[in-house]
Amino acid sequence: MTDYLPGFGNHVSTEAVPGALPIGRNSPQRPPFGLYAEQLSGTAFTAPRHENRRSWLYRMRPSAEHPPFRRYDGAPRFAPGTSAEPLAPNRLRWDPIAAPAPGTDLIDGLTTMLANRDPASLEGVAVHVYAANRDMVDRVFVDTDGELLFVPQAGQVELLTELGRIVIAPGQIALVPRGVRFRALLPDGEARGYVAENHGSLFRLPDLGPIGANGLANPRDFETPVAWYEDVDRPTVLIQKYLGALWQTTLDHSPLDVVAWHGNLAPWRYDLARFNTINTVSFDHPDPSIFTVLTSPSDVPGRANADFVIFPPRWMVAEGTFRPPWFHRNVMSEAMGLIHGAYDAKAEGFAPGGLSLHNLMSGHGPDVASWEKASAAALTPHRIEGTMAFMVESCWPYRLTAHARDHAQPDYDAVWNGFPKAELPR
Repeated sequence: MTDYLPGFGNHVSTEAVPGALPIGRNSPQRPPFGLYAEQLSGTAFTAPRHENRRSWLYRMRPSAEHPPFRRYDGAPRFAPGTSAEPLAPNRLRWDPIAAPAPGTDLIDGLTTMLANRDPASLEGVAVHVYAANRDMVDRVFVDTDGELLFVPQAGQVELLTELGRIVIAPGQIALVPRGVRFRALLPDGEARGYVAENHGSLFRLPDLGPIGANGLANPRDFETPVAWYEDVDRPTVLIQKYLGALWQTTLDHSPLDVVAWHGNLAPWRYDLARFNTINTVSFDHPDPSIFTVLTSPSDVPGRANADFVIFPPRWMVAEGTFRPPWFHRNVMSEAMGLIHGAYDAKAEGFAPGGLSLHNLMSGHGPDVASWEKASAAALTPHRIEGTMAFMVESCWPYRLTAHARDHAQPDYDAVWNGFPKAELPR
């Protein structure tokens, strides 16, 4: 059984072996049991206290102990770089990715679809999809380019991280911080989903402003795993993502050997069903910012490097209002995925596991069928059920990988064909 501690960004103290955590100091001359003290910093040492994220780890071997890295030639569609072609201002959509070959683990089963900015700039976000049917065996992964937000679409994923074990299923999300090593197991034998890779400011909960003290994602509902470790002395391949490329080295042990830790930089999980949705009780569809679960700010106030936004089950009661998302053009760029059900602004063609992209100032909104249905609907209170869509919104335009360029649906623009012309009085 995996245990968790509640709270977002809390300072946690946890030990898998009683007495392993030093008391009163971070780096004693002789840590308990001969462990090694090691600080993992997710922000600069001098970041303001309210933004500073770091944890002290007490491990069986220092992470500095490893041979040189060499290029990793697996995962052919993970982090391949984006296309150098000029970026067209087209709306795009993709079907769910094809089933992987037998024996594909989560890392080799990752396909990068969209990315913006160079990870070295410490800005931007990438969107990946995964399809896997094998546990990671004697392999661990670490992303030094950014933090990873996992969004399962089918099948459970168990993340064995340096700081604890996390199990997530569709409808839940989990975050692994930059620099934290982990291995992924598939309790159901196979799994599919999405990963948002954030290269910029760490994800945090958005400010609530006029909403007040409560609502949206509440801090108490985030769960951090307790300390856990494995004592394994056999060759383990460590795969590292570094400045957009994949590298590997082989250790003579498992690096998931942190026996105790304390700090506020840690993996966590969250159940999207606990999101307290805010919506109108009078008229007009509010801006989708009311559905923001997490935000990564940019240097410009109010303009996010990345927002993670969901469209969950909710009541629709707006009076005299076109209730689905309205037609709009936006300075932000929107990558959208679907976990289950149907998205209320797209009647067909957007399947669970699929992806769509509306880059900045691309006109979009409901398709013809959704517009016709919503325009004629009786405006009685209505509850949207059985759906969960999400969006990774960014102020930076997304560029396509070669795979995304070559596998987009060829007829996506056609969903906006056939709107009748408005008839003006003469």
